[in-house]
Amino acid sequence: MSRQTRPLAITELTGSHHEIGAEHGRIHRHLIERSLQVYAQLFHDFVGLRWAEARDRACHFEAQIAQGFPEILEEMNGIAWGADVDFIDILTLNCRSEIALTQADGGCSAFSLLRHGQQWLAQNWDWRHDQLDNVVALHIQGDGRPALVSIGEAGMVGKVGLNARGIGVCLNAIRSQTCGAGLPIHIALRKILESEDMPSALAVATHQRVCSPAHFLLADGDGQAVGLEVQPGEPGRILPRGGIVTHTNHLYADNTPCPVRDFPRVDSWPRLCRLDALLHDELAADADLDEASLFDILSDHQGAPLSICRHFNPDQPAEERMETLFSVVMNLSERRLTVRHGKPCESADSLSIALG
Repeated sequence: MSRQTRPLAITELTGSHHEIGAEHGRIHRHLIERSLQVYAQLFHDFVGLRWAEARDRACHFEAQIAQGFPEILEEMNGIAWGADVDFIDILTLNCRSEIALTQADGGCSAFSLLRHGQQWLAQNWDWRHDQLDNVVALHIQGDGRPALVSIGEAGMVGKVGLNARGIGVCLNAIRSQTCGAGLPIHIALRKILESEDMPSALAVATHQRVCSPAHFLLADGDGQAVGLEVQPGEPGRILPRGGIVTHTNHLYADNTPCPVRDFPRVDSWPRLCRLDALLHDELAADADLDEASLFDILSDHQGAPLSICRHFNPDQPAEERMETLFSVVMNLSERRLTVRHGKPCESADSLSIALG
């Protein structure tokens, strides 16, 4: 099942956190309204939770955000004001993983690759097709902070992206019942994207911590990369092997200081093995590397329908039908992000954003 996607355009946001949020809310008001409707349905499908109950759960995270990243609450207030919705609705949207969606994982596949002095970072983001039209590309130039690009969902403050210091981050969902003290996943991702350097980006996961398990693939333009299996305790770390880090939707770091239990679906391991094989073949070929060749890897269909590039699968229960909604390839050394909206195999049309 294929759907025509709307053209993805860059949304320019500048100023204070509140000003950035207000413009985000104003420009994407209708997409935000749809996102709220989508997650109201998802919460019901996954855990039988009504939106009013989800709002109550979200309020428990406000104090932790106020302690670890108070400025982002100003931005969420701005989004709510611009979109003419309640602040708690925007808070709920940004805490959606902690509220209920750690009970379910998508099929996201991510990798970092260091080749000829160029640091690459890439992933497919797989989720329910309901959110396909609510994907946004935000170019944020905040007062006194590094410019950044975030590809994510309307009404949310961050997800996958890079900043002008060459720091980039990808995300893999982890299904787990663990939730504790720390920043919600998407708040932590945005704080990483506002970091001035790699140590401060790492500190978000290692010192402030993250409420619930996920995998953050973190890299910079100088060739540093690490997989962080974040959680309320000390994260597990995955270091590059042959310049490569790969991850799907299960925990596998060795000697994790604070192990937690995850409940991955059966396709996570085969996708990880396939990703490793494709990247090692790419290195062995020693051909020129560019965005197109990495999008080819993200377009792989071996093991379909549970492949790296995921399409509609009618054999899955309705609440579990995940599809690739966008693909991102980042050249961190050159501060360039390229995104394909929808499945990477269906179109070579892409949006490319460079940060000076």
